[in-house]
Amino acid sequence: MKLTVEQREAVIALAELAAAAILDVYAEDFTVEHKADASPLTRADLASHRIIVDGLQKLTPQWPVLSEEAADIPWLTRQKWNTYWLVDPLDGTREFVKRNDEFSVNIALIHEHESVVGVVQQPTTGELWFGAKGEGAFKRAHCGDVNRPLRTRHAPERPLHVAASRSHRDPRTQAMLEKMGDIAIVALGSSLKFCRIAEGTLDVYPRFGPTSEWDTAAGQCVLEAAGGALFAPSGKPFRYNLHDSLLNGDFIALGDAGLPWQDWL
Repeated sequence: MKLTVEQREAVIALAELAAAAILDVYAEDFTVEHKADASPLTRADLASHRIIVDGLQKLTPQWPVLSEEAADIPWLTRQKWNTYWLVDPLDGTREFVKRNDEFSVNIALIHEHESVVGVVQQPTTGELWFGAKGEGAFKRAHCGDVNRPLRTRHAPERPLHVAASRSHRDPRTQAMLEKMGDIAIVALGSSLKFCRIAEGTLDVYPRFGPTSEWDTAAGQCVLEAAGGALFAPSGKPFRYNLHDSLLNGDFIALGDAGLPWQDWL
């Protein structure tokens, strides 16, 4: 499953339009509501959602769209999907509310349970990462910039650069970090962690605890297209839309799949 260049650029344009709408809200005083799971919701989430979903439905009407802000699609319907869009209109809403700039727009194309196209855009910097299975991963420093090929850092020298909170780490993450030896901790929000591994400035991102499928799909595709990997603790690769639940299990993202990550668990 591949997009044409025109389709890819149309998806990138949607991400940039959504980012502009997010920044319009970011520049103002905005209110924060909370969903049933206590996660925050703002006008920026909803504005981005409408732009992306409307645009994708016009671009590829044959493929359904699953967005975080319209995720109440029954499993009986979803389990019949072979190809669909998976969208997080504003990944890192908590970071958006904190105004620390570490949030992103995520758009992924899922085909036969695998993330085959991913676009991640950081609204505040204009940086954009995209990747496609079998076609590589690329970065644009700003809208209209040239595509810079990405490659993860293989056989990295110590210290390993690891994405993890400097505080409030859960016990499993802390235990893993202690087994890794010489490391440098980098705190970073949203799917930007996957992108930084893809471009070689981070090496490892362990995650113990719940995330949703729209949190990882776009970043996973960029990471894997750049030569990295995303594994469940069992060693199996990450796949999508296999269950009624849209929650992910634990995972570890790696720039170099040859690192002894199972020894760290």
